[in-house]
Order: sequence, then C-alpha cells, then structure tokens
Amino acid sequence: MKTLIYQVAVGEVPKFYKTCIQSVEQYSTRIGADHKVLRTPILKIKPLNSCRSQNALRLNYLPIFEKENAFAYLGEYDKICIIDSDMYIRDTAPNIFDEIDMDTAFAGVNECDMPLTPQYYHKITGFSRAQYGKFPDIMKEDGKYGVPFYNMGLMLFTTKLLEYLNGDTPEQFIRRKEFEGFVNGEGHWKWSTDQTLLNYWVKTSKMPTRNLSWEWNALYKAVRDEVLPKAKFIHFFLSAKLPQNGAEIPSIIKKLRK
Repeated sequence: MKTLIYQVAVGEVPKFYKTCIQSVEQYSTRIGADHKVLRTPILKIKPLNSCRSQNALRLNYLPIFEKENAFAYLGEYDKICIIDSDMYIRDTAPNIFDEIDMDTAFAGVNECDMPLTPQYYHKITGFSRAQYGKFPDIMKEDGKYGVPFYNMGLMLFTTKLLEYLNGDTPEQFIRRKEFEGFVNGEGHWKWSTDQTLLNYWVKTSKMPTRNLSWEWNALYKAVRDEVLPKAKFIHFFLSAKLPQNGAEIPSIIKKLRK
C-alpha cells in the first residue's frame, strides 16, 4: 500500500508555513508515507471570464487550484492526502490513511460537525447558503447550520476517485464546463477557493464518501478553545486575522506541543 501526503506552497507564502510543513514532513516519515511539496506552479489556472479581484489574480493565476495536481499521482499511489500548508500535525497523531478504505473515494471533515464557537456557526450558516444555495436540489440544508460542506484544507482519497475523474488530467478536470462559474468567481463565488467546486463535485458525482472526525481538521479559533487539546491536525486557516497576522503561530505551536 503506497501512500502520499501532498502540499502546495507556491509564490510568497507566510513564514509560519515552514513550521507547519516540517510537522507534516515528520509525520509522513513516522507513518511511512511519501511527502511532496509543490513549490513551482504547474497548472496556472486562470479564469476564462474573471469576476475575481486583482489580489486573487496577483500571480496571474489561481494558486489554490495547484492542489489538484495531486490527482495525477493516483495509480502510482493507492491513497493520497492533500493537506494545506497552514496545517500543523501533532507528533502524537495516528495514521490518517487508516481512516479510509479502498471502497471509499473521498473522506473529509464536515464543518457543521465541528465543535464550533457560536459565532462561527453563525458565519458558516450564511456562507454555506451563499456558496451552495444555487443548488437546492443537490446541496440541501441539513439542520440549523445551513448546507453541510467539507473543509477542503484536508482531502483524503483513494484510487476509487479515478472512476469519477473519467480519465481527466488535473487541468481537464478543473476546466470542465460545469465548473467554469466556480473558477471565474461568478456571484457569491468571487472569493471562493477550490472548496466550493470540490464540494459540488463530490455531491453531484455521488461518489462514496466518509465523514472524518473534526480532530483531523481542527479550525483554529473556529473550534472552541477547550476542545483544541483533542485535535490531531490543527488548521490555521484564518492566520491573517490573528492579532499579528499569523506571525505568532510558531509561538502558538510551541504551546500546543506542551
């Protein structure tokens, strides 16, 4: 069984990425997985009819879609995990590849299942309705927190996913006509990442999925502080909104190690 952890750090990235990526590298070695970090863009996806901001296209392409390069390694590897470069892994975290079997195509953490703060619950209710409200028959509201969706900062998949890629290369996949509005950033998708596109695809394709425990993708300052010690992977997804714009994250990680 060959496994791969894939990360992307292209362009100018925050300094704390180094600390987070090192934790992923050490984790990969410990569990016997290969570890690849893409530092030079390959796909360089640009919207065909952009509705996005100048800042989003500051590199003249959308770097977030470089993560989908990992799909090209399916076949060479049996299981792949894409982990955002702003995620820190504790040195006690077990093997995430044990969380998915070969009959499951995709596994991820549903944000609505996380032990979130009341403020963040309110935020994702409005966010999910804005992102997925256009598809009420496909992306249905569930309970009181809007539309359930996976946080794609962590994606775990197997070769079963190949059945739903239909032979597409990573670029052909992103360039599917049905995804054009997401890539262009039309309407409420102006600020969207690959997350909205991928959630739509996972749902519409009806691929077999598994919801992982929130502990595999604990959103820092979105999950309640008292539950953070239980987290295996800690995701600093809103680093720019911290008091020091993320510069304090290495110090936060040192405290988490104690």
